Amino acid sequence: MRSRWKRVRYRLEWLALRLAVKLVPLLPRRGCFYLARFLGMLMSIFDRHRYGVALNNLEVAFGNQLSIQQRRKIARESFEHFARTMLDLLWSPRLTRENFSRYIELENFDEIARGTVPERSVMIACYHYSNFEWLSLACGFLDLKGTIIAQEFKNSLLDPIFRKLREQSGHELIPRERALVRLYKVLRRKGRTALLVDLTVPPSQGAVAIDCFGLKTSVTSAHAWLHEQSGVPIVPAHCEPLSNGRYRLVFHPKINNTTGMTHQQIAQACWNSFEPYLLKNPAPWLWMYKHWRYLPANADRPYPFYANYLRPFEDMLQRDQAP
Repeated sequence: MRSRWKRVRYRLEWLALRLAVKLVPLLPRRGCFYLARFLGMLMSIFDRHRYGVALNNLEVAFGNQLSIQQRRKIARESFEHFARTMLDLLWSPRLTRENFSRYIELENFDEIARGTVPERSVMIACYHYSNFEWLSLACGFLDLKGTIIAQEFKNSLLDPIFRKLREQSGHELIPRERALVRLYKVLRRKGRTALLVDLTVPPSQGAVAIDCFGLKTSVTSAHAWLHEQSGVPIVPAHCEPLSNGRYRLVFHPKINNTTGMTHQQIAQACWNSFEPYLLKNPAPWLWMYKHWRYLPANADRPYPFYANYLRPFEDMLQRDQAP
């Protein structure tokens, strides 16, 4: 009975998404913006578990720097930014190489472009901050087309729809299986890729421990390994919201002088380039996500309620802190 209901639910999700793909691009830009704010507000009201995660994350990250009223406001806005990102992805068929600059402005692209001309390879380290989907699409329109690991859904019926949306500016999406090897081959052929580097990864999956708001978390080291093996430069980048549904794509300086650096140090350098922006405007980040799942044995400050001790994580901490 449960299996049958799952098939029905998956089919309904597919139908709803197909309908949204057809209807959302018909909305005016301002209408899309306000609909996203409304949907995000509803998500923050009805998804009480993730709302609680967001509040607790903000509490442990900022301590007493934020009042409870400020944390509630940021948590609600975080849901709104995520809803806006997803709705804008559905609206994105209206973006083209000719018009995308009306909606997305660039910062520091001239500096980055000097090292990312068509004959050169580049790896962009991205974050789940504001409209990370449009960051990817904009890179394609900027002739930074690349090979990207696909995000697969539990409902596989949704995968072809999202793949088409994410590939529309020229990217190629590949499955997760043996993805790192495929990306290495792409970079060796002077190709390009982009990786989201701020989600929790189990220690057993090639992770390293970094300081994130002074709290230890386990993140991917794939970008560090690919850089070490291929020599391709890492360029952190993020997308930040502007008024009236517009965005700014910010390219950070390359991660330089990596000779002798460990994977952990490279991953930490990437995060350090981004955290000042997050401190300035925290709301667009995914605060409802469980960023600190693993609790260090000798933690000297509070961790979120969902964090648990894990021996492999403790071993990783000791390994990364070894001289």
